[in-house]
Amino acid sequence: MYSFMGGGLFCAVMANILLVISTATDYWMQYRLSGSFAHQGLWRYCMSGKCYTQTDSIAYWNATRAFMILSAMSCFAGIIAGILSFAHFSAFERFNRSFTAGIMFFISTLFVLLAMAIYTGVTVNFLGKRFGDWRFSWSYILGWVALLMTFFAGIFYMCAYRMHECRRVAGSR
Repeated sequence: MYSFMGGGLFCAVMANILLVISTATDYWMQYRLSGSFAHQGLWRYCMSGKCYTQTDSIAYWNATRAFMILSAMSCFAGIIAGILSFAHFSAFERFNRSFTAGIMFFISTLFVLLAMAIYTGVTVNFLGKRFGDWRFSWSYILGWVALLMTFFAGIFYMCAYRMHECRRVAGSR
C-alpha cells in the first residue's frame, strides 16, 4: 500500500512541477514570422528577442490558462491529501485520504486534458493556418507529460485505496 502511495506521490510532485513550468513558460508554439523566429506561451509572445505581454483577451487563451491553473491547484490539493494519507489521524476515520488524493489527481488530469485539448484545437485549426511554418514546443509537451503523470498518480492512489479496503474488509471477518 505504501509503495503505491509513494509512487503516486512522486508522480504527483513531478506533475505539479511540470504543470507550473508549462503554464509559466513561453514556448507553447514556435513559428517563423517575417523571416525571424518567434514563440509564444499562455502569457507572452516573443519576436526578435523581445517579449510582449499578451493583452488580447481571447477566449481560448483564457480557458487554457484557467484550466492549467485549476489543474495545478487540484494537483497540489491531491499532494496534501496524499501526504496526509501516510499519517493516521483518528479524527478522519470516515474520510479516506488516499481515495481523496486519487480523486483530486483525476480531477487535475481532467483539467489539464481540457486545457491541452482547447489549445491544440485552436492552434491546429486557426493559428496553424495563419503561420505556415510552425510547431508545438517544449512547454506544450510538458503539459502533456504532466497529464500522464497526474493520471498515473491517481491510478497509484486508487490502487493504494483498494489495497487498504481489501485489508480492512479481510480483517473485520
